[in-house]
Amino acid sequence: MTDEPTGWSGAQRALGDFAPGLVHYTDRVLFDEVWERTDLSKRDRSLVTVAALTAMGKTDQLRFHLDFARQNGVTDDELKEALLHLAFYSGWPNGMGAMAVLKNTIEGKDN
Repeated sequence: MTDEPTGWSGAQRALGDFAPGLVHYTDRVLFDEVWERTDLSKRDRSLVTVAALTAMGKTDQLRFHLDFARQNGVTDDELKEALLHLAFYSGWPNGMGAMAVLKNTIEGKDN
């Protein structure tokens, strides 16, 4: 077991010493505190996060969170269905963009 927070690998690698405050809040607050709260499962948190990022068209963050959702027990078919549903509520371009990111995630391709 390591002392590194859950989100360490992503935030630390991406921003390291460039933005230590943002890395701190990402790792220590968001992933170590918010994601560890027990009133929602990590699976449910993943679905909520995927929905929010899709609705906002934030595909850069969506790449990580689609894979994280899969790690948290959301199946590929559930993600496809969620993104189809979201396309009607968040705008067709956002749904299409999110589905393309999911396709690449499932196929192991970088976007």
